[in-house]
Amino acid sequence: MDEMRCFCASGQLGHGIPRPAFERGISLKPDYIGADCGSTDIGPYYLGAGTCDGHPDIIRRDLEMVLLAGRRLDVPVILGSAGSAGGEPHLQLTLRVLYEIAQRHRLSFHLAVIHAEVDKSYVLNKLAANKARPCGRLHELTAGHIERATRIVGQMGMEPFIKALDAGADVIVAGRACDAAVFAAMPVWKGYDKGLAMHLGKIIECSSLSAEPGGRDAIMATLDRDGFVLESMNPIRRCTPHSVAAHSLYEQPDPFEVVEPGGRLDMTESRYVPIDERRTRVTGSRWEPNPVYTIKLEGVEKLGYRYFSLGALRCPVSTGQAKSILAKVEGIVGELLNGDFDPRDYRLKFRAYGVDGAMGDGETVRAQPLEIMVVTDVVARTPEIAQAVCSVARYNLLHYFYDGILATGGNLAVPFVPADVSGGEVYEFSLYHLIEVDDPCELFPMELIEIREGARRG
Repeated sequence: MDEMRCFCASGQLGHGIPRPAFERGISLKPDYIGADCGSTDIGPYYLGAGTCDGHPDIIRRDLEMVLLAGRRLDVPVILGSAGSAGGEPHLQLTLRVLYEIAQRHRLSFHLAVIHAEVDKSYVLNKLAANKARPCGRLHELTAGHIERATRIVGQMGMEPFIKALDAGADVIVAGRACDAAVFAAMPVWKGYDKGLAMHLGKIIECSSLSAEPGGRDAIMATLDRDGFVLESMNPIRRCTPHSVAAHSLYEQPDPFEVVEPGGRLDMTESRYVPIDERRTRVTGSRWEPNPVYTIKLEGVEKLGYRYFSLGALRCPVSTGQAKSILAKVEGIVGELLNGDFDPRDYRLKFRAYGVDGAMGDGETVRAQPLEIMVVTDVVARTPEIAQAVCSVARYNLLHYFYDGILATGGNLAVPFVPADVSGGEVYEFSLYHLIEVDDPCELFPMELIEIREGARRG
């Protein structure tokens, strides 16, 4: 193929694909349709709980658009990080929706399902063989981290996708995957340069976020042997050299390097040249393979249960000493609960939005806010403990007598009743580590399923 039209339908399927831009892209007859479905940006909860970030009805809407378009054009549909976090429950939820759509429209296609959830015994063996290390400035991996993990997934590179294409898949639904690999696999399978393909994938996996103004509309990258041209499918969005090059900083500490499964994308020689006011051409990107292939593992550990409450401080006397008030109330709560609750069973934190709620100790701007939203955040061993501590903390903050208080009717404007709200289970990332593998596909078993007029045949 002299050129390949690489089409990204969605930066995270399940949150609403803008239809006009999508239909414009489909009218240009892309050679495949790709969609990323997840990320670690959404935090550890969804991986641990086995639920999706997107609503099932919107997942169904988006998936139906993508699947029907792929079958109408007879081009591959490639989905990665199914169901937000890419574990087995997320993969199965996505497949249930896909089967419903296929049955409703009596579709026929070859489906490849690529699993990404990893057995703990496999990781323990890698640890014992000294083939596991932190991904960045993290703790060393221990057997305890692995054994306590609620769920572990591996982030696959492009090789499992290429294996599925080799097997004749029309539709690929994969668990947790490298975002760029979803879009780079097809070009590499067809013989295009891996550096260009990975850079293309890195940019378009976010749909039109690399445009000015950025947005979530579909995007097309037209790839040839020497480079690729980017165009948002929304006419109001412009892919300029500045906006495309700036996207190299997205989620990256180094604008000239992206580390991916199996190697690194080197962008030191990348060039960004305008084709017209809406399109930019990229050349010069290079791929450098690693001598040892590594896969990133993502695992989560359950911390407990959350309850939270909201309340606003508006009096200028209280807003001027908000941090001191919150610290003193935290101490009062600890004294009140001492003897009835083990302090190791809960964690109380006040988050003062308007002061430093987003940045915490990293906040550098100090100013007198007009009002402050205080989030009383409690994580505890059981939901009952979390609710009890949250209730006590909210009440004592409401009626705390701070210096200069002008009224005794209460300090907080509470917007909702019931005031103490369940936040469900709480997880944290406990594995964010690299393991060495002999085969890039060894962690990712594949199923091949034939769908004929909506019915599964394998």
